[in-house]
Amino acid sequence: MLLSRALRSASRYPRSSLRGFATATNSPFTEVSTLSNGLTVATEANPSAQTATVGVWIDAGSRAETDKTSGTAHFLEHMAFKGTGRRSQHALELEVENLGAHLNAYTSREQTVYYAKSFRKDVPQSVDIISDILQNSKLEKGAIERERDVILREQQEVDKQMEEVVFDHLHSVAFQGQALGRTILGPKKNILSINRDDLSGYIKTNYTADRMVLVGTGGVEHSELVKLAEKHFSSLPVSPSPIPLGKLAFPKTTFVGSEVRVRDDTLPTANIAIAVEGVSWSSPDYFPMMVMQSIFGNWDRSLGASSLTSSRLSHIVSSHNLANSYMSFSTSYSDTGLWGIYLVTENLMNIDDLVHHTLKEWTRMSIAPSATEVERAKSQLKAGLLLGLDGTTAVAEDIGRQLVTSGRRHTPQQIEAAIDAVGVEDIKRVAQKYLWDKDFALAGVGPIDGLLDYNRIRADMSSMLY
Repeated sequence: MLLSRALRSASRYPRSSLRGFATATNSPFTEVSTLSNGLTVATEANPSAQTATVGVWIDAGSRAETDKTSGTAHFLEHMAFKGTGRRSQHALELEVENLGAHLNAYTSREQTVYYAKSFRKDVPQSVDIISDILQNSKLEKGAIERERDVILREQQEVDKQMEEVVFDHLHSVAFQGQALGRTILGPKKNILSINRDDLSGYIKTNYTADRMVLVGTGGVEHSELVKLAEKHFSSLPVSPSPIPLGKLAFPKTTFVGSEVRVRDDTLPTANIAIAVEGVSWSSPDYFPMMVMQSIFGNWDRSLGASSLTSSRLSHIVSSHNLANSYMSFSTSYSDTGLWGIYLVTENLMNIDDLVHHTLKEWTRMSIAPSATEVERAKSQLKAGLLLGLDGTTAVAEDIGRQLVTSGRRHTPQQIEAAIDAVGVEDIKRVAQKYLWDKDFALAGVGPIDGLLDYNRIRADMSSMLY
């Protein structure tokens, strides 16, 4: 199906952070303009490209909701494809398919995105379609009622994915009682009760010109996209008190050291996430924290390369058969973040050892990270940043995300210089600042009887010395 929705935003995961500030080496110049109503237009043109990606990045996601309206942003994403005043649902689907285009959308905690990939000649029509679904969705009662069941089924699918479940639990305890702690899909009772007024109210409050970025990459000219933006988006409203892109538009979030445990002995593996408070997109410690995350990296015994991986933690875990896999992450938001590790193990008798050795390696970063592992991590991080940008859609994602989160797009030279500037002393400094003897958030799902009490883990963490 060419007309589709992404299940979840990548922005919650470490792999998303790898895209957050990336630009391809020798990439074309990124041109940025701002319309009179505050809408930002950004392009990275490639004269030889026969395809283009255009899309709108909105500085609003589930974080812009309340407890009562939680799930509204994601619900709206579904409703955008159900017809407008000019196009019925069938007509919209037929038009997209006749173009051979791909129309997609996703919702994250801080952003909502609608984008289309099409042939170069069809860029004007793609912009017209996106502007239409953003500004003129009919939000018919019958369509709203039908979509409830679709979203509930989507929620059931998400609940089968342990990584999704654990990370939602992790957010709920790390940012408990706050917007970032809520799930993107919202609770079942909200999905069943969200109405047209909730949806239209969210649009009126958050779909404003000053909080949007129209991005075009590949076969698109900047002047052409600016003219299309003036034609299709000039009537967008402006926030009563506009906040520049990259500036915090929500109440500041407080990290809470706490835990949630969902014991389920029917599951084959224990699934555990441990995180300290990380850094925001704009933090001067963003890149040192990313390099430190890269030092630990990811490991999966099913790949059969445990003896070849560079991470010291992977050697410890594999040699003692402590886990099936682990994934380190450094997830950033506008004013905070989560830095930690996601562990999956069927060795239920040694969960304590797994957590102990993991936290011991965290502690080592505060004392004795090696120059070799830091340099290797920097090279791997730079490679990951650049390899994540393959095609016009990935570049558009990079531009949109950067402009919404920081207000500007960083050049490849700036990114490379920022990573190259990270040294052993920087790793020790950020480890001492964010890891050493700090409260953490923990989420565990599955047969986790062997996971020690929070206070025991906290005491163990604070007493570790090499």
